[in-house]
Amino acid sequence: MSAIASYQNCSGQSMFRHCKTTARLIRNAKEIAPVTHLPTTPLSAVSSNVRTNIVMNNDVVDPHQLEAIFQKKLALRSKIRKELKNMDPIQRSQEDTAIQDIVLESSWFKASRNICAYISCASLREVDTSRIVSEILSNQTDENIFILVAIASCALCYTSGDSYSSFSIQEGNGRMRKKLYVPRVEDKNSNMRMLKISAVKDLVANSMNILEPSLLDSDGNQHEDVMQASEPVDLFILPGLAFDRSGGRLGRGGGYYDVFLKKYQKLAQEQKWKQPLLVALLYSLQVVDEESIPVTPYDVPVDALVSPRGFIPISPVAIERCD
Repeated sequence: MSAIASYQNCSGQSMFRHCKTTARLIRNAKEIAPVTHLPTTPLSAVSSNVRTNIVMNNDVVDPHQLEAIFQKKLALRSKIRKELKNMDPIQRSQEDTAIQDIVLESSWFKASRNICAYISCASLREVDTSRIVSEILSNQTDENIFILVAIASCALCYTSGDSYSSFSIQEGNGRMRKKLYVPRVEDKNSNMRMLKISAVKDLVANSMNILEPSLLDSDGNQHEDVMQASEPVDLFILPGLAFDRSGGRLGRGGGYYDVFLKKYQKLAQEQKWKQPLLVALLYSLQVVDEESIPVTPYDVPVDALVSPRGFIPISPVAIERCD
């Protein structure tokens, strides 16, 4: 059964871990028993030798140095892929649950209105995002209805003598209306778009059997492109093969996320928007030693990591957001 066919039997709020093994996990996404995970990593545990930014400039890079870096990346990719392939399925499931629990319970996720997130693929052995995506899509209530509910609730608070603030704090922040943008690969030249989706039916399987947004929705309208959106993205939830505690990220070699993130960061700067928080999800075996990820001037570092052990802030932006 194809990835998209398995989705046709799933409700909009029981989301996915797609490719060919998706259907069962979609149906069970909200039934996974929680596992105990360690508390958020304290700031004192984060290395003081933090690489918060990689210098991007127009200087000519020595091709011999680049070749050496690429060879190191190839070796590390091969090593991590083998470890992911041999990862115990029970441990993987437990870590998927723990990671998503941390994200869903975090203040930085709850406070984010516009979110870009990847659609996890089991065959790529990515950290599952089914519950995260399900939560975002479930918060896409019509704004007018949300306002009416807020007014009605405040009226009840007034007549009962309760404080107005109780609704705005609990409901306004805890269940903020959200938008979700997910990746669509355009070609083999590292060009990728992030398009808004409202439901599972907005996704189609590409030639690699990976789910991505279609160009048109069910009504024949174009999906909103995040690069043309009128509001800034608050949060990017990113995949990858390996990460270090200095913000280094090793992708799969296509360069799609690095190219897209650089374009979006430039747009945010031009629009005078706050830069989005870049958070990577990773299994415990995907964390490597400090500054072990080989990087080039074209690689974009992440602001924070979420592993089964907790949230690891790296950049000043992440440290500020987790306070």
